[in-house]
Amino acid sequence: MQYHSLHKTAPDVDFREAVTTGQAPDKGLYFPKEIPHLPKNFIDHLAEISKEEIGFTVMKPYVGNSLPDDVLQKIVCETINFPFPLVHVEENIFSLELFHGATYAFKDVGARFMSRCLGYFNQSSSKKTTILVATSGDTGGAVASGFLGVNGVEVIILYPSGKVSPVQELQLTTCGKNITALEVQGNFDDCQAIVKQAFTDDDLKKKYQLTSANSINVGRWLPQQLYYFFAWQQWQEAEMPVISVPSGNFGNICAGMLANISGLPIKHFIAACNANDVVPKFLQSTIYQPQPSVSTISNAMDVGNPSNFVRVMELFHQQIKELKKCFSSMSVSDEETKTTIKKVYNDTGYLLDPHGAVAYKALNDYLQKHKNEKGILLETAHPVKFPDVIENLLQIKIPVPENAKSMFAKEKQSILIAADFDKIKEWMMNRNL
Repeated sequence: MQYHSLHKTAPDVDFREAVTTGQAPDKGLYFPKEIPHLPKNFIDHLAEISKEEIGFTVMKPYVGNSLPDDVLQKIVCETINFPFPLVHVEENIFSLELFHGATYAFKDVGARFMSRCLGYFNQSSSKKTTILVATSGDTGGAVASGFLGVNGVEVIILYPSGKVSPVQELQLTTCGKNITALEVQGNFDDCQAIVKQAFTDDDLKKKYQLTSANSINVGRWLPQQLYYFFAWQQWQEAEMPVISVPSGNFGNICAGMLANISGLPIKHFIAACNANDVVPKFLQSTIYQPQPSVSTISNAMDVGNPSNFVRVMELFHQQIKELKKCFSSMSVSDEETKTTIKKVYNDTGYLLDPHGAVAYKALNDYLQKHKNEKGILLETAHPVKFPDVIENLLQIKIPVPENAKSMFAKEKQSILIAADFDKIKEWMMNRNL
């Protein structure tokens, strides 16, 4: 498998090069030159196939010869060694829970897969790889956990000060070892812009072997397809599902659409956004206008210029009419999110986190207009990560998972720094590697 830059002016590369560099030299995102088509026999028998075999079969065409089969099999097994249950919430709505991994968020899959790929690629390298990553909440913790202790790799995480939940902050600031957290005095878009600028800075490129663990990196983006195969594996309804995805940077939903084009039966995709509504507005006006991000209670989706939407458009050859045939998007306010959490809990006993609540609201509104259809929302984070919102709203105490209790005894370790590329560059240049 070869990957080309979406800016079209950089050389094609293989999977290994795409993962280790993160972004093309012309600043474009890497995109597979061809989309694999999975055998119908494979799709028809998903319920009978192990998760591990599904993972290997889906990922093998994208990896190509960059990893030996036995290494890929081991990486897949370690990546998905936790459950992905499909829970019947009510009537025609199901929840695919993606928060049963190490950091209670869906991003554990991509971070684990990518970290193990880089660990293998770095075995013969004399130079350390530095992961430079921006986070709006869940990415940082997943990347910190996934790369903790990986030989030959260090991680620098940029996160917006005061704009992640307490649990999210602890997850990305208490690891130590090869993980460093920069607490940026700005928003997520500032963090993301600084990371992108760092990749094109000649001085930093001379000192560091940089790559990114945001979903701009194919190693993080592509494994997210597996969620959708695991959902279909458990789907027992007669009709194809509608899937509602909490959407911030659009890597997750783009991966699902890639799986769909590869042969996985999905009837419709809903990009469920919070107040950061660039894509819903684009679908209405056909004018794509990035905007400063707005802080919400579903903070991991607080993205005003979603990087992966260019990949969504590439899937449909820039044809918005084709995109609209299987894709819609809506914006959900914080008040609507809170109302949804409360109503679903009171009616069914099911506890949504703010991101899942945005997806639930968007799905429920869609199904009200399409009465005979059924849908799946992706519940992307454990409610324990958002106690301030949920406990105050419902007047309950969220049970803390056993393996998370020790984290609360740790002290945050971060470096407070201005949202200024020159300041962060100076800090990086003065570090001893």
